[in-house]
Amino acid sequence: MPAPNQPNSRLREVISASGCTFDALAKDVRRVAAENGEILQTNKSAISHWVNGIREPSGRMGQYLAEALSRRLARTVTLTEIGLRGQAETLAEETDPVVAATELGRADVDRRRFLAIAAFTTAGVAMPLAYDHEATSRMLRARTGGVLVGSEDVDVVRQITTAFSSADERLGGGHGLTTVTAYLADTAAPMLRARFPNEALRHAAFGAVAELAYLAGWKHHDLGQEGAAQRYYQVGYQLACEADPHGHAAWMMRALAHQALSLKQPHHCIDLAEAALTRGTGHIDGQTEALLHITHARAYAATDEQPAAARALLAAEDALLRDDGPQPSYSHVSGPAAGTVASHTARTLTDLADHVGTEQQHRDALVRWDPVKYKRVHALTYADLGDSLAAQARADEAVAAWSQALTLMEGMTSDRTRKAITSLRSTLAIYQRRKVPGATELARRAREALA
Repeated sequence: MPAPNQPNSRLREVISASGCTFDALAKDVRRVAAENGEILQTNKSAISHWVNGIREPSGRMGQYLAEALSRRLARTVTLTEIGLRGQAETLAEETDPVVAATELGRADVDRRRFLAIAAFTTAGVAMPLAYDHEATSRMLRARTGGVLVGSEDVDVVRQITTAFSSADERLGGGHGLTTVTAYLADTAAPMLRARFPNEALRHAAFGAVAELAYLAGWKHHDLGQEGAAQRYYQVGYQLACEADPHGHAAWMMRALAHQALSLKQPHHCIDLAEAALTRGTGHIDGQTEALLHITHARAYAATDEQPAAARALLAAEDALLRDDGPQPSYSHVSGPAAGTVASHTARTLTDLADHVGTEQQHRDALVRWDPVKYKRVHALTYADLGDSLAAQARADEAVAAWSQALTLMEGMTSDRTRKAITSLRSTLAIYQRRKVPGATELARRAREALA
């Protein structure tokens, strides 16, 4: 960002490339602001002051300026590109999800500090509850890109997402993160500014990029970088609203709630799960609906609302039995719905202190997941199974389950697997004192894995 009272050469260069006058650009900025419900008096003098470094755009004017220049140039112009990096780095929530996806991806590639130190916030969990999709949609539809996007372009985004999702399960979130985010920033997100031959393909394109943003968020979550993960999930939600405001948007609301529950921060999660079900019910298949219900159950259990949690568990089981259509790619990315429901039922029962039920559900989950394709899921499930066995004072069986977990975790770059290993060490220390067979060897393996 230019120093105070120093000319903003970046902004001047972009304006020059756009070929418009300060007066014309000021009109464009006012038009974009009006689309977002804000009446501005921006004139050519204001543009001149921004270019000459006399002052910076205040409030959301920097975003309106970037959008106006994006439309002029028929490509994504970010706040960083026009010398407003300071504003870009402090934006908790970017109005334009296409720009936000681009900014986040480039921040990942550049390893910019603002993303590395981004904090998970409970307020951020509730973001979808107050989100104005209509205003964002009007802004996105006002663009007239020059490039025509075809189905092949969208298919490639989906293929890349599928490939890296598969690698993520085998090797952990750290594998391919930079590649995924670079592709999101440089190719996938900019595609959304193009022209589409029909509405169906436009929806498909936004859906495909939303899934890629979700993958980037999931990879950060697996690495323990929760603030960055939350930002990607929020952007994924915004893009999903443009693709499918019912099913896909509901799924991304589930993602935000799921992250909060995994961090034991249940604030807003019940409201978010209920809102997701309200949106999705009647628009989604039984498999996807079951996944929304099970998140609802976990939210209730986390807040000690046991009867409500039990009802939500039954609703998930009922939805799972429905055979009413194929599961969409956005929810299928989490694997077989039956396995996911079993796994999260186990977590719900853990919160309800039902260790016998937890054990059974973990065993059911292991049967339903492909052990090769979903290696990390198996590793974490074995770790959780060991915990449930230890809670039942079945030490020998717990050691066997944890040993299997450590074997599967070898070679993974995942903070979640590291946390799972760390969590079992205190119990292993007790087992060593009691001379439980295999405990000493497992403790050694755990030390080496963490080293």
